[in-house]
Amino acid sequence: MARLGLPFLVRPSGVPEDNVMGSPLQVARILAQRKALSTPADSQDLVLGADTVLDVAGEIVGKLANPQDACEILAALAGRSHTVITGLALCCQGVCAVASVETRVSMRAYSALEISTYVESGEPLDKAGAYAIQGLGAALVGSISGCYLNVVGLPLCELSRLLRERGVSIKSPICGDNANRPCPREV
Repeated sequence: MARLGLPFLVRPSGVPEDNVMGSPLQVARILAQRKALSTPADSQDLVLGADTVLDVAGEIVGKLANPQDACEILAALAGRSHTVITGLALCCQGVCAVASVETRVSMRAYSALEISTYVESGEPLDKAGAYAIQGLGAALVGSISGCYLNVVGLPLCELSRLLRERGVSIKSPICGDNANRPCPREV
């Protein structure tokens, strides 16, 4: 949010994430909306709820409980592709605009030693999918197709679109008022 040049407050919603049924896409969108609607706000405030899930062959990879879980998840992801899905819900006075972004991530084939070394760093222990693409976990990723910031945690271009639709002026050069203009060609 700071990259968009907007003031914001973080208020955890406390919404339980383990009792939602549906496809990974549906779960991300439902949880985002529940989080936004459950967060206390002043009547004119815009409230953003977001939830990110990892879809591996149609199944959601759950949250980590311990380092052993991280090792198991990373071993299951090695040499395979998965989809990172973030649901976004931008709400005001109970009315929500809901969207989602999907990014395909292909992990390279890495060894058990690489997994244990990475888990020992502590970085993956609070991350969805047990890796941080913006940190040491980048070395495990072979390629991505789609929005990098979605994998990091918040797809700013889609969020910018939702905010502009609500009349919020975005001045950031990342995805702001110039987002619909083509980039200049390289010379």
